[in-house]
Amino acid sequence: MAAAADKVDVVSTHQIMLTASMIGVIAVAVASAAGMMRARTRAEATIARLSADNADLKAQVDRAEALLDSDDQLILAWGAPGEAPLLLGLLGPDAAAPKNRAEFLAFGSWLTTTSAAELDRAVAALRERGTPFDLELGTRSGTHIEGMGRMAGGRPFVRFSDLTGERREHAELAERHRRLLADVEAMRALFEAMPSPVWMRGLDGRLAWVNQAYARAVDAVDPAQAIDGGLELLDGAGRKAIAQARNEALAVDLRLPVVVGGKRVTYDVVDVASAHGEAGIAIDVSNLEQIQAELRRTVDFHARTLDQLATAVAIFGADKRLQFYNAAFRGLWGFDAAFLDSSPDDGTLLDQLRAARKLPEQADWRSWKRDLHVAYQSLDAREHWWHLPDGQTLRVIANPHPQGGVTYIYENVTERLDLEKRHNALVRVQGETLDHLSEGVVVFGSDGRLRLWNPAFVSLWKLDEAGLACKPHIGDVVKALSTLHDDPTTWNRLKIAVTGLSENRDRLAGTIERRDGLVLDYAGVPLPDGATLVTFVNVTDTVNVERALVEKNEALEEADHIKTDFVGLVSYELRSPLTNIVGFTHLLADQTRTGPLNDKQRDYTQHIMTSSQALMAIVDDILDLATIDAGIMRLELGEVDLAEAIAGAIEGIKDRLAGRRLTLLTDVAGDLGTVTADEKRIRQILFNLLSNAVSFSTEGGTVKVTAKRDGDGITLSVADDGVGIPEDQLRQVFERFYTRRQGPHRGGAGLGLSIVKNFVELHGGTVSITSTEGRGTEVVCHLPALPAGDAGTAPSSEAPSSTPLSAAGE
Repeated sequence: MAAAADKVDVVSTHQIMLTASMIGVIAVAVASAAGMMRARTRAEATIARLSADNADLKAQVDRAEALLDSDDQLILAWGAPGEAPLLLGLLGPDAAAPKNRAEFLAFGSWLTTTSAAELDRAVAALRERGTPFDLELGTRSGTHIEGMGRMAGGRPFVRFSDLTGERREHAELAERHRRLLADVEAMRALFEAMPSPVWMRGLDGRLAWVNQAYARAVDAVDPAQAIDGGLELLDGAGRKAIAQARNEALAVDLRLPVVVGGKRVTYDVVDVASAHGEAGIAIDVSNLEQIQAELRRTVDFHARTLDQLATAVAIFGADKRLQFYNAAFRGLWGFDAAFLDSSPDDGTLLDQLRAARKLPEQADWRSWKRDLHVAYQSLDAREHWWHLPDGQTLRVIANPHPQGGVTYIYENVTERLDLEKRHNALVRVQGETLDHLSEGVVVFGSDGRLRLWNPAFVSLWKLDEAGLACKPHIGDVVKALSTLHDDPTTWNRLKIAVTGLSENRDRLAGTIERRDGLVLDYAGVPLPDGATLVTFVNVTDTVNVERALVEKNEALEEADHIKTDFVGLVSYELRSPLTNIVGFTHLLADQTRTGPLNDKQRDYTQHIMTSSQALMAIVDDILDLATIDAGIMRLELGEVDLAEAIAGAIEGIKDRLAGRRLTLLTDVAGDLGTVTADEKRIRQILFNLLSNAVSFSTEGGTVKVTAKRDGDGITLSVADDGVGIPEDQLRQVFERFYTRRQGPHRGGAGLGLSIVKNFVELHGGTVSITSTEGRGTEVVCHLPALPAGDAGTAPSSEAPSSTPLSAAGE
């Protein structure tokens, strides 16, 4: 029971404590809630009060900003370090201040240089030391503003405001005063530095200020001494002249003589009067007067010189009026001297020249004339080319004067252009000629350097044209040429010819045989300008042909000598046996001595006689030709009756004419008369011509002999209507031993026409032949009435005929 009772007590105590704790917690919560309600009430009251204060402050800021904006002012305030400055307000439009903060802070961009520098210094002092300032600042737009710097709440600010009313006027006057002072100081410094005397006078006429040059001019120690002593630069006459001139104008400009340092000096004096006194300056023009006088003399001299020139010259002043012209100008355009002396203007002269049709025709005359007159406003000379209607060409140079005006120079270049045209054409022709020559041509200057070459030279010596373009010296050229012909003697001769200093420059010529087989003829020709022309001609083929011809000629000469010797030997060796044969044949035919012959023996004897006589004729012809070739044949000249000679020749061939049943026609002129010739040779000529005609005539044909006088000579011709000669053989018929067979007609020994040609030429005549195959042949001999002075000797067979044949013979 006791335990139970204790247990009950313990539970009751625990409940009591729990209840008490709960009551305490509730009490604390109630108390906290009450406190929180009171705090909330206070916080709401505080917030309401702060909101009201904030609204009041905002209204005040708005009113402040409105006031700033309305007063044409601007506040620049700096906050804590590192913060961007605050820019409030706006200046008036006259200040032209930038609205952008960065541009505004660059004070030099909108303030004058002086004001910007002054403001920078003041702002730096304000921010570093809190030094206040009040400045009047000039803007680049020409207005003035006020800048006031102060500290507020430990922060610097600057207030910029426009100046108005009297303050603006005061600022402008102050600025003007500063400028005037600067100008005065600058002018005073300038006057002090000037070498010309400068002075100022007061209203009383006394000197108030002079410069150092004035003091030196009046022999004063310094300007003060000159002022105190009243030392005058101008004498009384000069001052009187200034006073008289001032009655007409306040500014006086006179040239006055002044004695300075014992020497007479001429001054240009400028003296100006004002409400506060006078100021003057004296400029020394003594040298200028001398120069002007010299200039006048020079101008006169130049005028006389220009008047002697063949080039037309005209000088126009700044007013475009004629100031000077020379005789060539008057002669070129044909102007009257009185008209030119009246100083006409440039445009009038041009209009008159146009009216006289002496100027080039222009599509737009006004534009052309305006373009010509541009020279009056130009600084550089202008050039024009005028092609006049009369065929002349003028080079017109318009040279502007520095002081105004233009000098026209009319250069007649008609002749020069023609010469240039012909020269250029000649140069082109020569260039093309040189480039297309097969000879190598090279020209070296007097300095020994290469000037000109042609492609043939490069090709002939296998050179690099790029190396020649740098115009090497002859030594370098010779070095390149030596690779193909290493002959120091030849090249030294060429070098001396090009670079030698001898008074007599002789031509140089020679032959080069190169190691590659080419043979070149070279020649060095001195040119008038001191240069040397060298040519190289490839004569390899010519030399080779020449050598072959020499060898062939030598062989032919040897063969001809052998032939001549053989013919002579054979002819003389044959003549003796033939004489015996002919003689014994005559004895056999003479029956009184040898007894009678039967018919067959007589026939054989006749054949032997005929053949022997023919062979004898051939041997005689060969002997004649040998005599002619030896050059020892002499003509036995005498009076020859040509008609009888023709009859004798015809008599010798009558039997042959009868055997061929040929008709012989003769046409011998009645006035043929005689001719000085060798009768025997004339008969041989006629006999051979008739024999040749009979041999190649067709049976029953006709042979015609014609003889007539032809001026101072005789013309003999023999024609037949036989087989004729082919055209390709005409040039061979006069050759010795040339014979041919034409059908049944067999040629002889081939000596007849050769003997005819030689005998006719021996008489100084000529032979020609014409023939048509199948229609006949005609041989014409022209003999002079008197043979030439050397016709008595036959020409050598080696020498060509002095008179060419019109055609070859049969």
